[in-house]
Amino acid sequence: MNKKVSSRGIIIDNGYIYTMFRRKKQSDGSIKEYFVIPGGKVENNETLEETLIREMKEELSVDIDIISYIGKNEDNDSIAYFYKCNIISGTPALGGEEKERCNEDNYYEIRKVKISDIEKINIFPKDLILNSLK
Repeated sequence: MNKKVSSRGIIIDNGYIYTMFRRKKQSDGSIKEYFVIPGGKVENNETLEETLIREMKEELSVDIDIISYIGKNEDNDSIAYFYKCNIISGTPALGGEEKERCNEDNYYEIRKVKISDIEKINIFPKDLILNSLK
């Protein structure tokens, strides 16, 4: 089985980090709320960096500059590569598939989270993210 490969960008802005908040209705009717680092799946022989630039434009409506590779997180189904980034143009606003699919049962919202609050929220992989902020 091929693992889903994705590229994700950590953008730090004056003591805050940009995240994508999700609220998703589960099949049993319960609601799951969590945060993710913006980014997405590698497509059509893209490099990890090309994927990240495209995904940040689609999801956050911004152009970015990739500063450095941070590390990866791998499980049975996926490998996510993380990079530290800066916004070079644009103002973060929800776009792309997330905006199109956003509804009461599958909600997306860009949120700036205080770096000091990262440990208090449901975000994965917390250790990798916290280490990148040091």
